[in-house]
Amino acid sequence: MDFSDDQIERYARHIILKEVGGAGQQKLLAAKVLVVGAGGLGSPLLMYLAAAGVGTLGIVDDDTVSLSNLQRQILHRTDDIGRPKTSSAAEALGALNPDVNIVLHHERLNAANALALVSGYDLVADGSDNFETRFLVNDACYLARVPLVSAAIGQFEGQLSTYRAFEGDNPCYRCVFPERPPPGTVPSCAEAGVIGALAGVMGSLQAVEVIKEITGIGQSMTGRLTIYDALDARFRTLKLRRDPGCALCGEHATIHDLTAHAA
Repeated sequence: MDFSDDQIERYARHIILKEVGGAGQQKLLAAKVLVVGAGGLGSPLLMYLAAAGVGTLGIVDDDTVSLSNLQRQILHRTDDIGRPKTSSAAEALGALNPDVNIVLHHERLNAANALALVSGYDLVADGSDNFETRFLVNDACYLARVPLVSAAIGQFEGQLSTYRAFEGDNPCYRCVFPERPPPGTVPSCAEAGVIGALAGVMGSLQAVEVIKEITGIGQSMTGRLTIYDALDARFRTLKLRRDPGCALCGEHATIHDLTAHAA
């Protein structure tokens, strides 16, 4: 694959990195990444992946832009209020980098469509805001053998990890969080609030991990969970292990399809 003159200039800061180079940039241009959620995490994530030249970006989101989103969801503007987030995101990303093919999935991820959607991509980045979707994305990625880079935020804390449980002895999301918390025990951002810039921090870190997975550079976050405490300005990283009793990837797994997520 040859670069055009415009591409050489656009991606020059990648190409001159010895760890990335022209070969790494070609991998980015050939990659297909599905981003779940065009909200707080999805906004910086999608912007940096588009800027990096990821060739195809799929966006799954069934929501519309509201005024309260604009405190952190920087893909969208005041004039976008009421529009589907997928449409607003596609317009912003297309203006940023016309190289990128934007595929819109204006629908809610569910047990009926998750496996088919995930299977059409090389990697999935989950920026959803609820445990039901996080479990569903994890299960679909494991069954489809697609790497997953997952991030979450709440109030002043963010979490980030990569899951490749379909290979080696790596854990999946369920190994770390075996069950959904009881209703009401983990409030949503709408209930508890979130500092807007935290989404920028974690979404940007998520984009870095996606780029690393595509290009094969650096150390993968597989088997590690990074937690960022914004109030203390402190990062800590925990080592993760596969749970032999995991319902999805354990020795006696009970989840073999996505029927457990049926509405």
